[in-house]
Amino acid sequence: MVAHTVLVINCGSSTVKYQLLELPSERVIVKGIFDGIGQQQGNHRYCWQDKSDHHHDESLVMPALSYPDCFMAISDLFCKHSLPKPNVIGHRVVHGGELFSQPALIDESILTQIDQLSLLAPLHNPVNIQGIEECLALFPDIRQVAVFDTAFHQSLPEYAYRYPVPEKWYSEYHIRKYGFHGSSHRYVAQQAADYLHTPLSQLNVITLHLGNGASMAAIKQGQCIDTSMGFTPLEGLMMGSRSGDVDPAISLHLQQQYAMTTEQISDDLNHHSGLLAVAGSYDMRQILSQREQGDVNSQLALDMYCYRIKKHIGSYIASLGYVDALVFTGGVGENSAPIRWQVCDNLSGLGIEIDAARNEQSIDDMVDISGTESRVRTLVIRSNEELQIAREVNSFLQH
Repeated sequence: MVAHTVLVINCGSSTVKYQLLELPSERVIVKGIFDGIGQQQGNHRYCWQDKSDHHHDESLVMPALSYPDCFMAISDLFCKHSLPKPNVIGHRVVHGGELFSQPALIDESILTQIDQLSLLAPLHNPVNIQGIEECLALFPDIRQVAVFDTAFHQSLPEYAYRYPVPEKWYSEYHIRKYGFHGSSHRYVAQQAADYLHTPLSQLNVITLHLGNGASMAAIKQGQCIDTSMGFTPLEGLMMGSRSGDVDPAISLHLQQQYAMTTEQISDDLNHHSGLLAVAGSYDMRQILSQREQGDVNSQLALDMYCYRIKKHIGSYIASLGYVDALVFTGGVGENSAPIRWQVCDNLSGLGIEIDAARNEQSIDDMVDISGTESRVRTLVIRSNEELQIAREVNSFLQH
């Protein structure tokens, strides 16, 4: 297999995450994050590895941080630390619609298609495009590949991705379930298969990506057959500030009876709902602390949050027929033992039991928290979207 040095770029609304990896060895040469983009003060934290394999951590304050500042700083790192020049740059692109089920080598036509899909992801695709354009300007001679967050869910059967709405909504307006967090779901599913010493193509896995945004995926023999997020990342589970599933007629009622605008309703459902609406915070650590102090709203929020996850687990077991592994990942899934315990409590009838002591262990990359009598292996796996993107780029270039 040909070796590649891959620079992975993951642009968010106020952050840029990056990693420079050597493949196929998967050695991380440098990784970092810029946060606070567009604010008065931003930060750049990164860790790099020298030729003697020593690790160095650095943190810099960057006033009035902009996207061009981020990419100029990344470019400067190559000279400052004598880093190897990348052979290829992989970009996370949130929405690929129905156009992209695989990575794509970026050219003008691909950029145009990604831009057209901004209608489906107005908060994400534009900043993904900005990251691509900055890299094209700084590294014009390096191949650049787009890896789409929605691509993993393109294997959903039509009966799972179609909504029961007028045909025109689908054929002309492209209204369907797309799903998100695809790189994370794909990565942890493969890690689970490696841990179980079984090809993913022979396993049924449910993956739970629980963070400020939260989604689940039902993976049958390596193919995603259902996922909780839908046309947008608003559908599905209760999240940090997103409502998840609600009756669609609520929006119509608020417009008709209370003259709320679509902008107000959208802002409330995306930014003022979920845990924040019920508990007053979207920080799971704070909510758990408030519950310990007897706060009834925090208790209610956690009961709602875990109940909705339980319902999805049950429905996915019904869809899959049987499950080999249940995987927790994301900031909450990886770090919150109380949430994992409450989610799995009383699921023994579905073959899921976790061990209390194992559940309290801190994890490095992975820990098995299954109970001794559990038919389903329950794993906690630290996600690594940048590594998954690099793997997909490397695989794409081999073909």
